Amino acid sequence: MLGSRWAFLLLWAGPWVLIFASSNTGNLIHTVGWIFSFTVMGGACLGNARRCGRRHCFYTGPLYLLAALASLLYGLHILPLGRNGWNWILGVAVVGSLLACCGLEKLFGKYTTSRSPTT
Repeated sequence: MLGSRWAFLLLWAGPWVLIFASSNTGNLIHTVGWIFSFTVMGGACLGNARRCGRRHCFYTGPLYLLAALASLLYGLHILPLGRNGWNWILGVAVVGSLLACCGLEKLFGKYTTSRSPTT
């Protein structure tokens, strides 16, 4: 999916922009924006993992879906993460993404299968 500029913009870049743009808004917009963004990215990563076997997508897909769930529960005041809960959710998502992309792929290669990715 990264072979298409539009797919990249809609499925990854756009959601990250929405996450940062909604960070300083009211709780409802903040919560909905983050749930939507993390769900879109998580689904796209899982689709990409299945389609081409990109290693980091096997980890970032579930990570983003968990971040969406954490955003929902924290936004509804069910998950007690304290005053910096949003920062914790974002921090775990960013650090997890970097570890998966830069760490796992450096150690074990970009793809989990021997087949070449399709664009």
